[in-house]
Amino acid sequence: MTIRVVVADDQGMVRSGFSVLLNAQPDIEVIAEAVNGREAVAHAASLHPDVILMDVRMPVLDGLQATREITAMPDAPKILVLTTFDLDDYVYEALRSGASGFLLKDASAGELADAVRLVAAGDALLAPGVTRRLIAEFARMGAPRGPSRKLEGLTERESEVLALVARGLSNAEVADRLIVAEQTVKTHVSRILMKLGLRDRTQAVVLAYETGLVHPGG
Repeated sequence: MTIRVVVADDQGMVRSGFSVLLNAQPDIEVIAEAVNGREAVAHAASLHPDVILMDVRMPVLDGLQATREITAMPDAPKILVLTTFDLDDYVYEALRSGASGFLLKDASAGELADAVRLVAAGDALLAPGVTRRLIAEFARMGAPRGPSRKLEGLTERESEVLALVARGLSNAEVADRLIVAEQTVKTHVSRILMKLGLRDRTQAVVLAYETGLVHPGG
């Protein structure tokens, strides 16, 4: 199945470059480009793409607000935030706003395509390095603690799985740690997302820290 993508960036060369790279992939098609966040929201509503590559700093409506508006839509597309620096202060807020991950603008063609595929599949772009940066940002800012009752519907094993995912472990690594099959972990993760009303692992990681299930450095 072809992954339908919208590229949102106010720089024409960036938009064109990403579009060319993605359209060269047999399973990815760029269906539209947006020069600002307002256009990205409009494309999301009318074209129903699978993934939106979203720059943060754009005129009219920035990428953060556009991400919030888009992820509030029914059957919202996944958002992959584009940034120039991997320690961009906006990355943390973008993930909290509903983005599924972020990608550096100097990523290779292969990294770009793989990121789009990962996010489209709902796995979220949460490589260990990304998770470490997210955790570090929680530690620096002091993440707000939400009511722990948000997690009351989870079983003990589901809470255990969520804690390990929040520490950056892959499904395979969680399976090794708990001595279970990887498919069992996938099932647990799916149930966690469903019970908590979350779209993907990125949101699950953020919630795990915000509710105090896990702590930076803990």
